[in-house]
Amino acid sequence: MISFQPDPGLGRPRRLLFIGAHSDDIEIGCGGTVLELLRDQPGASVKWVVLSSEGDRGREAEEAAQVLLSGAHEPQIEIESFRGAYFPSEQSRIKDYFETLKSFEPDLVFTHAREELHQDHRIVGELTWNTFRDHVIFEYEIPKYDGGLGSPSVFVPLSERTVESKIDLLMTAFRSQHEKRWFTPETFRALMRLRGVECNAPSGYAEAFFCRKMLLGTHG
Repeated sequence: MISFQPDPGLGRPRRLLFIGAHSDDIEIGCGGTVLELLRDQPGASVKWVVLSSEGDRGREAEEAAQVLLSGAHEPQIEIESFRGAYFPSEQSRIKDYFETLKSFEPDLVFTHAREELHQDHRIVGELTWNTFRDHVIFEYEIPKYDGGLGSPSVFVPLSERTVESKIDLLMTAFRSQHEKRWFTPETFRALMRLRGVECNAPSGYAEAFFCRKMLLGTHG
């Protein structure tokens, strides 16, 4: 598949905002892309937001973010404590929090898909679009019992090294999730393999995103 490479000389250093409902969502949805982006553009500015982090999951989220963001410039990591599985009833409070994220002025936002079947994920996706109406937003996908995987439009090929690093991080950092039958290396590898097939990735692996609106050719 022919790739599009933005002109690296355009604009300021990239500012990346990652938003996840729960402590492992960002790592599952785009952990490989994080590694690839920071490898290609060391020193990028990153804001990392986890909205729900009950019990050990907050510590796990902090440790995983520190590992993934080692190549970023003074990353901002915010681990919040909104009640998991209750985001629809807490939407007004979460909306107020989202308003505080505007000051980061991101160039690119990673978040949950708006049509997600998981209620917390769906609320986060909706509030992201409500808050960042003039930004490029990539919506990542999460495999889960509810299903709901679709046909993404943006693909990021991953090296085999990145695939292994992502899986190792997930299994090492998020030990509290090992009791879940779906939380396995096979699950994560299978989805990356499927998306790699769809974009003809050289390694055979990729992560994929939904992008609903993107402006090209902003000169003049």
